[in-house]
Amino acid sequence: MKAITTHDNSSNVNSVDADRRQFFKHTIAGAFGAATMMNIVPAGIKNMAYAAGSDAPEITEVKIGFIPLTDCAPIVVAAEMGFDKKYGIKIVPAKQASWAAIRDKTVNGELHASHVLYGLVYGVQLGIGGQQKDMKVLMSLNNNGQAITLSNQLKDKGVKDGKSLKRVMTNENRDFTFAQTFPTGTHAMWLNYWLAANGIDPVKDIKNIVVPPPQMVANMRIGNMDGYCVGEPWNARAIYDKLGFTVTTSQDIWTDHPEKVLGTTAEFVAKNPNTARAMIAAILDACKYIDAMENRTKVAKLISGKAYVNTAEEVIAGRFVGDYDNGNGRKYKDPNYMKFYNDGAVNFPYLSDGMWFLTQHKRWGMLKTDPDYLGVATKVNEIKLYSEAASLVGASIPKDVMRSSKLMDGVVWDGKNPAAYAAGFKIKA
Repeated sequence: MKAITTHDNSSNVNSVDADRRQFFKHTIAGAFGAATMMNIVPAGIKNMAYAAGSDAPEITEVKIGFIPLTDCAPIVVAAEMGFDKKYGIKIVPAKQASWAAIRDKTVNGELHASHVLYGLVYGVQLGIGGQQKDMKVLMSLNNNGQAITLSNQLKDKGVKDGKSLKRVMTNENRDFTFAQTFPTGTHAMWLNYWLAANGIDPVKDIKNIVVPPPQMVANMRIGNMDGYCVGEPWNARAIYDKLGFTVTTSQDIWTDHPEKVLGTTAEFVAKNPNTARAMIAAILDACKYIDAMENRTKVAKLISGKAYVNTAEEVIAGRFVGDYDNGNGRKYKDPNYMKFYNDGAVNFPYLSDGMWFLTQHKRWGMLKTDPDYLGVATKVNEIKLYSEAASLVGASIPKDVMRSSKLMDGVVWDGKNPAAYAAGFKIKA
């Protein structure tokens, strides 16, 4: 994959501790202070009044784009089960063919908001994933639940993990092709991170291509790729069709990682803050519903329909509840399956999550210089509206806008020194 270049950005940020404390103090405390004064209760926006004036949604029918993936469930459930009505809006799910279509239609306003890759939003914000547009992450929709699938041809050659893949690649004098779903998106970053952690340079050692999620299995069937990274159910589908096997899951790369978000433009939020808040609240309620294990069978059946994911219910259902068959002899219960709520811990738009994607964009040469990591994340992630919506539905708010995680290679990400983190990897562009 050739490195993507972009416009120059602002100077390095070496420490963000003081800045993040100040941001948290003023933004979060301000949101909750205002909420307390206005006696906010989780009974729907119609019962509230905000300082800006009427609390009524500026737009009552909102078109939200989605890609046929298991993690589109919050959008579908919010619309189909009526969680949107409580907040005075009607959500209209709008199925799209690719992430590029999601990007273009969200940016031009044809879609009011979208189920979208975290890294895609940041790519558009910085002009490295399409035309630059100021964007907003309203909330995170899910953690976990993606995977890397390799072909059965590689399995037949003894590939079972990253080390054996590197050995086969070293011994075979040919081009190896791997697919992801969007250059700045989550799947590209999981694929790159996993390959690099196993000594395979995703820029120099492979042919790295973009394929829309629903087309992954068909492209593997006709031999267009050796492997791919995508969300479910398209990894389980490859096993169901006996075409490939799961070599790793994204939660094995980073447990409880950020994945899809509810994304929109900054312009939309500025013009329609009440509508944006209502969308967040309705989808939070849907996320809460989906996370109850007793509801997952019903949700799997709902999203499997032709209008949504359009695949066999059984292909969705297993991994949806943590029942994994990797297609290579291992069946297991994964406690880190796809999560949608977890008392709001999944959904809070942590600044460190957005910053992580920027570090990987810098690592792989998509950004020529270090951006203002904290500044960009503060501008994109809509903490205030999220906090107001979370108080409506009774979702917990974390004490800090940063979180700390240890990834598969033992490297800790906490957002404290993003420039050093981005520069610290052995394999990088």
